[in-house]
Amino acid sequence: MKKAVVFGGSGFLGSYVADELSRRDYRVVIADRVKSPYLRTSQEFIEVDILNRESVEKAIEDANFVYNFVAVANLDEAIGKPMDTMTINVIGNMNILEACRNNRTVERFIYASSAYALSEDGSFYGISKRTSEKIIEEYYKRYGLKYSIIRYGSVYGERASHNNYIYNLISKALETGKLEYKGDGEDVREYIHVVDTARLSVDILENIEFENEHLILTGLEKMKRVELLTMINEILGNKLEIVNIDRDYFGHYKITPYAFHPTVAKKLVANPFVDLGQGLLEVIRTISEDEF
Repeated sequence: MKKAVVFGGSGFLGSYVADELSRRDYRVVIADRVKSPYLRTSQEFIEVDILNRESVEKAIEDANFVYNFVAVANLDEAIGKPMDTMTINVIGNMNILEACRNNRTVERFIYASSAYALSEDGSFYGISKRTSEKIIEEYYKRYGLKYSIIRYGSVYGERASHNNYIYNLISKALETGKLEYKGDGEDVREYIHVVDTARLSVDILENIEFENEHLILTGLEKMKRVELLTMINEILGNKLEIVNIDRDYFGHYKITPYAFHPTVAKKLVANPFVDLGQGLLEVIRTISEDEF
């Protein structure tokens, strides 16, 4: 039984990936600051702060695969807290890399990057992801630590928190009766359900083709922001008011996050995949049951 350690496994995407690993009979260790509310009996939890190198090294003992989902992930929060963002997203990730380098059992390190990694947008968040990607590549060149870098796009699902755009949008709409948006509403995203994301995130372990590769994980359903709002409103019986609160939206890309960069990434897609409308309905149902 292969051992997989999931840093940030108590969080949104990390918990789904941990569950998918368990379904495929990996020995799963969730390493996080707080215990996962979704922890399975077959999974082990270790309290870890990735800024503490000793606790990181202990967490990955005998590990075959190591995922890192820990990050300051909310773009607006990252803009307001540049020091925290760079410390956690870059130095914290380096602590995990160092532990992997010193641990001879680690076969591959899997890093949760972002579509913003190669964007001129994304502010400190994008910079932190881009920096970490280059450091990971250098660890492979210098020390032979194999990796897979996954650039996640617009992921949504039932366990999301304040770091997730769709979660925040629906939660606030159910509370206020308003679907609020910034910008002109014409920005385009390819939404992917977290279940599809988790499945693909584990698929890469089982294919040597994805060693030392950069991968893009986004959905198959392109949608403008204003179209997303309209869909959510229709699901809720057109009872909400769609309101623009800021025409000057800083830090977010409009159609594509990618600026020129020589590192090429392969795009993975789920087939079959969770339909966006059905996925949104499940998110709305979950938020309604949990908060209202």
